[in-house]
Amino acid sequence: MICSREKEATVNAELRAVNSQRRTNMAMLESKLQTEVNRSVDEDFVCPVCLEIFIRPMVTDCGHRFCENCLQECLRPQSPVCAVCRANLQHWRRDDHFQVLMQRSVSTCKGCRSEVVLSEMRSHMGMCTAYQNFLKEGMKSISKNQLPIHSVVPNRYTFSCPYCRKPNFDQDGLVEHCTSQHLHDPLPVVCPICASMPWGDPNYKSADFFQHLRIRHAFSYDTFVDYSTDEQAMMDEALQRSLVEH
Repeated sequence: MICSREKEATVNAELRAVNSQRRTNMAMLESKLQTEVNRSVDEDFVCPVCLEIFIRPMVTDCGHRFCENCLQECLRPQSPVCAVCRANLQHWRRDDHFQVLMQRSVSTCKGCRSEVVLSEMRSHMGMCTAYQNFLKEGMKSISKNQLPIHSVVPNRYTFSCPYCRKPNFDQDGLVEHCTSQHLHDPLPVVCPICASMPWGDPNYKSADFFQHLRIRHAFSYDTFVDYSTDEQAMMDEALQRSLVEH
């Protein structure tokens, strides 16, 4: 019983500390409102989940604010936790006092440059054509400066003809093209299908490429090969299957 009372006293003390800190934070926020209107948007008005100005702000026991919809996303797991401090989420409420602060605060739209009350800013940005253009220009700038992404995974789905370099054949299309267009070409070439495989040698040239096509590529590797598995693992699996079958 004593341990239970001590635990309850500790929890109550922690809750009082949280509430005290919350009141202190609110007082500090209100002190920023030197006039009826605050003309700057800082992190206090930005949801830590969607990184946008709050819509219908909610506050948790741990003192963190979220948009109502963002908080609902945090509550979806069976054991929900705060997205900021990872504390267990058990109690939350609508932050009406903070909503009043947003209604008294004004900021400038980055698109049309008009001054908008923060509680209406999200709605304004959704309808502001100038703001939508501002976002599009930002995305273009990011795309222009972004380095190209080079995949380390070989292309095993489309191939170029090893004779005329015509691109974008699938395996069956490559076999058909080479057979119809290059059947009498004696040039030794590298098989692009084999070269793309984990075990393939990109420097090996087939002396009789068409015989190679008939023997090795009468079926698609995709049907039988797991490309994420290395060659030794595939060999081990084949041996295991042969032991089971025989």
